[in-house]
Amino acid sequence: MGAKKSIYVVSLGCPKNLVDTECMLGLLTREGYRITDVAEGADLALINTCGFIQDAVKESIDTILELAELRARDALSQLVVAGCFVQRYGNKLKREIPEVDLWLGTGEVENIVSAVKSTRKGVYLSRPSGLSDINCPRLRFTPFYTAYLRIAEGCSHQCSFCLIPKLRGPLRSKPLALLLREAKEMAEQGVKEINIIAQDITSFGVDLGMKWGLETLLERLAGEKGIKWIRLLYGHPCGISERLLKIIDTVDQICPYLDIPFQHVNEKILAAMGRKSEEDPRELVERIRRRNRKIAIRTTLMVGFPGERDREFKELMEFVEWAELDHIGVFVYSKEKGTRAERFEGEVASEVAEARRAEIMQLQAEISLKKNLQRIGSSVPVLVEGVSEETDLLLRGRAHWMAPEIDGQVLINKGRGEEGEIMKVKITEAYHYDLVGEIMR
Repeated sequence: MGAKKSIYVVSLGCPKNLVDTECMLGLLTREGYRITDVAEGADLALINTCGFIQDAVKESIDTILELAELRARDALSQLVVAGCFVQRYGNKLKREIPEVDLWLGTGEVENIVSAVKSTRKGVYLSRPSGLSDINCPRLRFTPFYTAYLRIAEGCSHQCSFCLIPKLRGPLRSKPLALLLREAKEMAEQGVKEINIIAQDITSFGVDLGMKWGLETLLERLAGEKGIKWIRLLYGHPCGISERLLKIIDTVDQICPYLDIPFQHVNEKILAAMGRKSEEDPRELVERIRRRNRKIAIRTTLMVGFPGERDREFKELMEFVEWAELDHIGVFVYSKEKGTRAERFEGEVASEVAEARRAEIMQLQAEISLKKNLQRIGSSVPVLVEGVSEETDLLLRGRAHWMAPEIDGQVLINKGRGEEGEIMKVKITEAYHYDLVGEIMR
C-alpha cells in the first residue's frame, strides 16, 4: 500500500462551519488522507470558508489567495475551497481565482470525496436541503474533552440583515434518536463538555412537528453518563420557554448559560430587523434571573443598523448598563447584497457605527471587571484545558459561564491540574475578562 496523501486544513467562521470541516475530514481520512500542519507540499489543501458578512468574506479571500499562490507554483497538488463563501458567490469564483481546483457549496459537503476524485474541475453548487453530517464519520478538530453537537442545519427565520437562509437553506432538524446516539459516542470517547449548536437551537424540531424539541432533547441528554457539562449556544429570544429555564434550573449537567443574540432593544429597530417579539429583552432578562440558579447570559448586539439614531443607540446603551450581562459581542451592521435591509433608508456612517461599538465594549469591559472582582475568594468548577498559550508556567481552563473560543478563561497558577478534568479552583485575582486561581486540594 502506497504512502498516504497529505491534507492541509483551514476552517474559518463559526462552530457550525467547523462541524462541516470535521465531516469532510472524516470522509477524506477514511479514503487514506492524513492531516499535515504544513501547507507547502501537501497533496490537498482544504479551506472551509465563511461568507456571512464582508469581514468574513475578506478573511476567506485572503486565505484563498495565500494558498492559491502555492497552487500556482505547484507547491500544492490540489486546492479545494468549500462553504458559505462559495455558496454566496458561486460560478464567478472560477473566473476570479483559477488556481482553485474545486469549489464546493454548503450543499456539497458530503460529496467531497467524489469531487476530489473527479477529473472535472470547477464549481459544485446545489441548494442545501439535507443533513450533511448525518452519515459522515466526523474527525473532531476540538480537544478530546469538548465537542460540538449540531442539532439542526439552516434557518427559517427571516431577519432582514441576514443571508444565512440563502447560504444554508431552511431549518432541517436532525432526528432525536441520531443526536442521542451521537452524544453517547462522544461520551464514550471521553468528551466531558457538549456544546449544542445550530443557527437557532430553540427552533429544533419545529420542522419535525415537535412542540418541545430542545426541551425534550435536553431531558434525554441529561442522563448520559460521562457528560459533565451541556452548554446551550445561539438561542432566539422568542424560544426561551419557561420549561427550558426550569430544565436549566434543575439539571446539574446543563450549564447555567444562555447565548441569546438580542441584536438590539429598540422596538422600531427590532421590527425593521425582523426580530420583534411579544417579550422585550428587559422582560426576558428579568424572567431568566427569577430562576433559583444564577444563569449566565451572553448576547450579540448590532450597531449602525439603518435608522439607528442617537436616541435608539442611547436606549441600547442604557440596556447594557442596566442588564450587566456576563458576555457581549458587538458587531457593526454590514450592508449585504441580497438582504432586505440592503434597501433600507437611514444609513449610519461607518465611523459613527464604529464609535458606538467601541462605546458599548468599553462599558461592557467595566461591567465584566466588576462581576469578576466579585468572584475573588469563591471556589468554582473549572474545565482544565492544558498549558496556557501565554506561558508554560500557567494552566488555563474555563468555568461554566465561559464558552469555548468566545469567552474569557481561568488561568491557574498553583496546584496540579489534569487536562480534560473539571476541578475546583479558588479565584484569587480578577481582570476584565479573565480570572486567576489555584486548584484546591
